[in-house]
Amino acid sequence: PGDFLKRGGTVKRIVIAVLMVVCLGIVNPVLACTTMLVGKNASQDGSVMVSHSDDGLNDGSMIYVPAMDHKPGAMRAVYYSHAALDFKPQWGATVSHRIVTKDRGKAYNKSGVAPSIPLGFIPQVAHTYAYFDANYGVMNEHQLSIGECTDKAKVHPEPEPGKRIFYSAELSRVALERTKTAREAIKLMGELIEKYGYYGTGETLLVADPNEGWVMEMAGYDMNGTGGVWVAQRVPDDKVFVAANQFRIREIRPDSDDMMYSENIFAIAQQKGWWSPADGPLDFTSVYGDGEFHHPYYSLRRVWRAQSLLAPSLNLSPWVEGPYTRDYQFAVKPDKKVKVQELFAIHRDNYEGTEFDLTKGLAAGPFGNPNRFEGNAESVADKEGRLTPLVGEFERPLNIYRCVYSYVNQSRRWLPDAIGGVVWFGPDRPATSVLMPFYAGALDLPESVQRADILKLDKQSMWTAFNYVANYSMLKYSFMIQDIHAVQGRYENVALARQTELEAQAVALWNSGDKHGARKFVTRYSDQNATAVLKDWWKLSELLYVKYNDGYVNTDKEIAQPVFYPAWWLKQVGFEDGPTSYQPKKK
Repeated sequence: PGDFLKRGGTVKRIVIAVLMVVCLGIVNPVLACTTMLVGKNASQDGSVMVSHSDDGLNDGSMIYVPAMDHKPGAMRAVYYSHAALDFKPQWGATVSHRIVTKDRGKAYNKSGVAPSIPLGFIPQVAHTYAYFDANYGVMNEHQLSIGECTDKAKVHPEPEPGKRIFYSAELSRVALERTKTAREAIKLMGELIEKYGYYGTGETLLVADPNEGWVMEMAGYDMNGTGGVWVAQRVPDDKVFVAANQFRIREIRPDSDDMMYSENIFAIAQQKGWWSPADGPLDFTSVYGDGEFHHPYYSLRRVWRAQSLLAPSLNLSPWVEGPYTRDYQFAVKPDKKVKVQELFAIHRDNYEGTEFDLTKGLAAGPFGNPNRFEGNAESVADKEGRLTPLVGEFERPLNIYRCVYSYVNQSRRWLPDAIGGVVWFGPDRPATSVLMPFYAGALDLPESVQRADILKLDKQSMWTAFNYVANYSMLKYSFMIQDIHAVQGRYENVALARQTELEAQAVALWNSGDKHGARKFVTRYSDQNATAVLKDWWKLSELLYVKYNDGYVNTDKEIAQPVFYPAWWLKQVGFEDGPTSYQPKKK
């Protein structure tokens, strides 16, 4: 009986711990992203730019989906999206492969992997456009560009065939397959929500073309109902929009030419008791949203930081009165026109130089590691599995360790679509990745970019190479990040410097009538660049291993150069209590 009680107690503790992990997991969405949109008059070169960091350890590949012709009467499958409510095995694919199917090009046709099972079907169109796809659609051959972030809504319905078959991920793909402009895309996605139902978290999609950019936000409203609500607002051409896992559209203005919304948006809010006309204009963020995920400033700190970097003159405060603050306007006019590399620098930010600097303090360790791992129940439980009174949070940076990819898209109206649209794609977390250019008119993407399995160490995978180096760099971050930046900067600086000349050659081919030759030219360029990056990134991993082996700095001039810990850190971790005498320490 005693042994049984002991075993029972152990089992009970395990069950409690598991339940705590599960419960915490339920409120932790798989993906939580940061996204920005730059109007054409706010960018240095006149392009409309969209950026996105996909901040969840998921499928890190970017896939080329070719243009296709379809027979009359064909139906398009709509698949479940892992990004909505985590991986659900009943809908096929795997935890590390978002879609497995034969109907979206060769890269999604994976042998030996469970195929995706459709939630439903919609009528197919005669012709669909080519596009780059990731956990959400990225850009199509007509320079239609999309970014995304997950938002906390009041209701997060589950998928159900026949009632709720669309999430933002599949909505974005259908839009890229069928439309050329941002307005067309928003109207189509709105119609699909209203006709086929919406499930999953609240969502923000940034939708842009070479002329303008829009913010579209959507949410379900009933766990058992159908349909959903949505609203879209145009970003002024001279401003920049930022979102970070919280709705950002406020009052709905029926008389505005810069706003679109679902017909049911007012009626549903009244029906649910969330809003009344007597309350004044319907505030979408507070009426359909439910504040920030996880903890205060999980979203707002990133919005503050991005807007502060874009427009320091605003002198914005990082402290606000609550989750529905109006201190951070919908879009800000930057102090200077924004470049591609400046937009990506925001995604790479760890609050350096601010009071929230994650490269400083005891948690950063002696070598300034900005990564803060997010724990589950075990992080606040004692050795017996009981919750402790420990309460706290780390700051949530723009650059987060669990990011699977990020990108900056350019859409440029003065160039042919095939050349004007370019995706600057960086696998894994932004701070330690390289932006590589891929053009909208590409005939394909490099295989290394299209393969990424978080459960395999694949030397032919671009994502694996970057993730490997990023993880290894945490051993001596302040040293290794300098080596990483050297290679990173070399590739990005060369690519940005070559952009004008390269595109002029592609345009010359295009204008001469050799459009296929122009597309082949930009495809080959991106392939060669990616091949070189992959090779050098694995070389970098070897360099880091040799150079910092056993905690030393090793060079061809001297091996085993000691690198000791800084005094401030030694003092805090008890170095002074070490064995400096044969006498016991006085307590």
